[in-house]
Amino acid sequence: MDADTVDLLVIGGGMAGLSAAARVAAEGGSVVLVEKAEHTGGSARFAGFVWTAPTVEELRRVNPDGDPELAAALVDGFAEGVAWIRSLGVECKPPVPVLGFGRGHQLDTNHYLDTCERLIRDRGQDVLTGTPTRTLLTENGVVKGAECLLPDGSARRIEAAWTMLATGGFQGDPRLRAQHLHAQAADMGLRANPHSRGDGLALGRAAGAAFGKKDAGFYGHLMPAGVSLADPARFVDLALYYSEHALLFDTTGERFVDETAGDHLTTMALLERPGARGLLVADARVHREWISASYVEGIPGVDKFQLCHRAGARSAVADSLEDFASMPEEWGFPGATVRDRIEAFNATARAGGATTPGRLLDSRPLDEPPFYVIEAEPAITFAFGGLLIDTGANVLSADGGGVGGGRSTVPGLLAAGADAGGLYRRAYAGGLAPALVFGLAAARTALTETPTAVGH
Repeated sequence: MDADTVDLLVIGGGMAGLSAAARVAAEGGSVVLVEKAEHTGGSARFAGFVWTAPTVEELRRVNPDGDPELAAALVDGFAEGVAWIRSLGVECKPPVPVLGFGRGHQLDTNHYLDTCERLIRDRGQDVLTGTPTRTLLTENGVVKGAECLLPDGSARRIEAAWTMLATGGFQGDPRLRAQHLHAQAADMGLRANPHSRGDGLALGRAAGAAFGKKDAGFYGHLMPAGVSLADPARFVDLALYYSEHALLFDTTGERFVDETAGDHLTTMALLERPGARGLLVADARVHREWISASYVEGIPGVDKFQLCHRAGARSAVADSLEDFASMPEEWGFPGATVRDRIEAFNATARAGGATTPGRLLDSRPLDEPPFYVIEAEPAITFAFGGLLIDTGANVLSADGGGVGGGRSTVPGLLAAGADAGGLYRRAYAGGLAPALVFGLAAARTALTETPTAVGH
C-alpha cells in the first residue's frame, strides 16, 4: 500500500463515523475523518439511549419488511457494540425496556463521541472539521478516497484503501424529503442537526451505489404544531410520545391509525393525511399515567402538556366532551365531529368491542375529564432510505447481481448510520445502535479486507 494511503477515510463525524474511525485507530490502523460541520457528533449528541430489539425474532416481528440479514447483524452485534463503548471508559447503564419491545442502555453520548474523537487524535490520526467532500476518487471502478475542501478553501486529495460514507442521511434537505418521503414532507419539522442534507447519498450514487428501499419511511415523532425546533433541547422535551395512549384525529375529524402501535409509526401516518396535522386528545388518566410520567425507565417524568403549552403550542384543556363543539373555527378541526367520535369510541371500548381503527395495545376508553388537547404535526429525525449495504457495511452496487448470484458491491466503498438503507422499512428499533454496530462492521472490513475491482 502507498505510504500516503490511509486504511480508512471516513466522511461524516457522527455516531457511525466516529465509531468506525476510533476503532480503526485503536487497532493500529491509519484513518482520516472529515466532517463538514464545525464540530463532530451530528444528531447523536441529541440522543441518550443505545437500544434495539433483544432478539432477531422480535426485530423481524416489528420490522417484517426490512433486510433480514441486516436485522440479524444488528442484533448479533449489539452486545459487542456496548462492550466497545464500555471499553473506552464510557458508562452504559443497565438495560431497560424501550418502546415496549426493545432493550437498551442509557449513556452520555457526548462523552462517547468526544472520547472517540480524542482517541483518534491521540493516535496521531486526522480529524478535519469544517471540511466538506467534493467528490469521490475512483480508479477502474474502485473507490480510492475523496477530494475534500479545507476550511481555507483549498482542496485536499485523501487517498484511502476504503472510504466510508456516514454523513447522516438526507432529512435536512426539504427537496429530498419531498422526493423520497411525501410531497408534504418538504414542510416537515426537523428533529436533527441541519447539516445532513444528502451529501453521502449523492457521493455514493455517483459511484454506482444502490439506493432503497422504496417507501421505506422515516423515524420521527409527533411534535406540537407551529412550535420552533431550532433549540435541540426541544427534540425530546416536546415530543408527544404519549400519543400511544391518546386519540389522534385528522382535519376531517376522523381517526386513521392505531395510535397504540407507537408514536413513531403514527408520525409517518400523519404525514400522509390532509395538511399533515392532527388533533391529539388525552384524558385525565392518560395525563396522570403517561403525559406527566416517565416515558423510559431512568428518565424523570415531566408534564409534556404544560411544556408544550408554555412553548406556544395550540392547546386547550376541556372540562367535558361537550366543550369540543365550541372549538375555535381557526383551529381547522370539526370539534363536534371529534366529540362524536370520542363518545362512539368510548362506548365501544366500554362494551369490549373492536374499534376502527383498532387499539391493539391500549383499548381502554378515554372518558375521565378533563381532556388535554394539542395540535400535532410530524417531525423527522432521519429517513430509512439510504445506500444499500451488506452486513460488512459494503455498499451494494446499483447494477444488481454479483458473482455466483450474490449481491455485487461498489469496491472500496462503505456506509453506515443514516446514510445506509435497507435495515428498516416503515418500522424502527433504534438509531444509535445500527450506527454503532455497522460503524464497527465498517472498521472491521477496512482492517481485514482488500477492495477488489469489478471483474477481478
